[in-house]
Amino acid sequence: MNSIRSICVILLALLWAALLIPVHMISRIVFPNTRYLLPQIFHKGLCKLLRVKLICHGTPSKTQPTLFVINHISWLDIPVVGKALQGSFVAKEEVSKYPLFGLFAKLQETIFIARTRHSIKVHKTDMQEHLEKGDNMFLFPEGTSSNGLVIHNFKSAYFALAENHAGDKALCVQPVTLAYSKMDNMYVTRNIMKSIAWVGDEQLLGHIWEFLKSGHVTAELRFHPPVTIEDYDSRKEMAADCQLLIAEGLSRAMTNRAEPIVADN
Repeated sequence: MNSIRSICVILLALLWAALLIPVHMISRIVFPNTRYLLPQIFHKGLCKLLRVKLICHGTPSKTQPTLFVINHISWLDIPVVGKALQGSFVAKEEVSKYPLFGLFAKLQETIFIARTRHSIKVHKTDMQEHLEKGDNMFLFPEGTSSNGLVIHNFKSAYFALAENHAGDKALCVQPVTLAYSKMDNMYVTRNIMKSIAWVGDEQLLGHIWEFLKSGHVTAELRFHPPVTIEDYDSRKEMAADCQLLIAEGLSRAMTNRAEPIVADN
């Protein structure tokens, strides 16, 4: 029964994409200012098909552009983040070659970067062009996915964009914790997380197939207070602070604790 349902979900997702892609390609030419609207609608439909419920805590930055800094757990992060926010992803260049996912990523104007030490410098101009147009960007500064329970060290090179200024203002950076806290209304354990987190050299299509046979998932996005590079002495300090904020948010999400109340300035 699970396999039949999985096949139906795949077919419906393909049909959903087939319906929206032509409309998106036309609308991005006729109405370029709405080029992120159709991708967001697509992600909302995809989350529904995948039985992913999204809960948001805190307030997403309304400043445009904003660099959203997010921990990375799975391929599922893309529709989850894409459902909540409009903007462009920064992804590893291998994603551009994934079947279907590569096409979807390109249609959302994803910036593909190599996994090299100097990749950010090479693609910094592309990213800057997006920011100058007022486009939000979604960055996974771990450079790889985690097991969903712990966070890898953030690479400070990824925060080079934060040193840019939009006119006389420093770029707004908002740390965001992404967590998968429940499956079928039960709190996620290490074993359950294996069907959600996509880590190591695990085959993408195989992991998706196994995920489709699992249950309903609750995803959380916890938005922390926005910061700028001017709040820190260096981008290395900024990366460390964002990592700490996001790691603490992940710990609270996985133990069903609320975020601390932040007083308005």
